Parts: sequence; C-alpha cells; structure tokens
Amino acid sequence: MAATVSSFISAINDSITSNKVFLTDLDGVIGDADHGINMTRGFNAAVLKVTEEDSDVGATLKKVGMTLISTVGGASGPLYGTAFMKAGGEAVGKTALDGETISKMWLAALEGIKARGKATLGEKTMIDAIEPAMEAFNKAMGEGATIEEGLDKAIEAAEVGIEYTKTIRATKGRASYLGDRSIGHQDPGATSFTIILKTITDHYKKEVLGV
Repeated sequence: MAATVSSFISAINDSITSNKVFLTDLDGVIGDADHGINMTRGFNAAVLKVTEEDSDVGATLKKVGMTLISTVGGASGPLYGTAFMKAGGEAVGKTALDGETISKMWLAALEGIKARGKATLGEKTMIDAIEPAMEAFNKAMGEGATIEEGLDKAIEAAEVGIEYTKTIRATKGRASYLGDRSIGHQDPGATSFTIILKTITDHYKKEVLGV
C-alpha cells in the first residue's frame, strides 16, 4: 500500500470520533452507554502512538492493539486490542499487503476475538459482522476479485450482519441481562467494526488506488 499505516489509523480515529455519540447511544439501549466514548478514547490514543515512519504493518498494528487494550474500557479494549495484535502477527515485516495476507490477518483477528470473548456467531456480538464480512472477502478473492472488490463485498456482508443482530437475543455481555428485550436493537460492536471496515475501504480507494 502506498498510504502509510498511520494514515489508516488516523482515518479510523476520525470515523470513530465522529460516530462517538451514535455508538454510545446504541450502547445505551442494551449496554453500558460507553462504547463510543471508550472507542474514541482508544483510537485517540492510538493515533498518537504511530507515525509515518512506522512502515512495518504488523509491528504497527501490534502497537495499536496494545494501546487499545491499555486505554479502552469495558470489553471493547481487550477484544479490539486482541484483534489488532493478532492481525499484526500475520503481517510482521510487511510494508504492503496482498489479498492472501489480509485473509490471514482477518482470520487471526476473528479467532483472537472468539477466544478472548468466549463468543461465536449468532450471539449478538461484533462477530456477527466480522465473520460474514471475512467470508465474503475470501469468497471474492477466490473468484479472482481485486482487494477493492473484496472489501466492498465484505462491507455488504457486515451490514447484513448488523441487521441480523437486531433479530436475535443477546447472550453475551451486559446486553444478555435484557433477555428478549435486547431483540430489535443492533449490536454496537458489530456497528463499530463495520464503521472501521468502511473507513479502511474508503481510505484504501482514495489513498492507494487514487479513486
């Protein structure tokens, strides 16, 4: 990628910050009303940790992950932090990413989240957006798509995943305390992931592809 890793983190920070109230409001219905606040705090800190000189994708993502774990409250910090660190582990030493590496990073991040959160698909968590998005990306790559096309397919799948979380009962986290009352509300984590995915895709198109 021609764009620096730090520019992607900066773009994510801008998107999360601008959606702070939205994410917090979503979490206020079924959670602790702090998801947007915590995520903003984490990425505000992360963007200060990386510079344009951080060219090693893996090392930089690990740095971001450690920062998120140490600064983001609630479950989001450990989960997102683990995701970034596990993804980074698949990209250590790389200064550019191909589709195969992205797939490996995505799987590592997903497996890290599942292990850390003791959660799986269908439990009204971020996994309900992350896993179908990954599968859509991998399917597109297997059919000869470009990274851009794969990411677009992933966004579509993640958005479907968000809608799916509205239809199911939460069984993890504070939202599980609501039982059937959690039905009808979208998961904040699935939403923040999709915001991040859209931001990465838009930044990739603009800064790497120049479109």
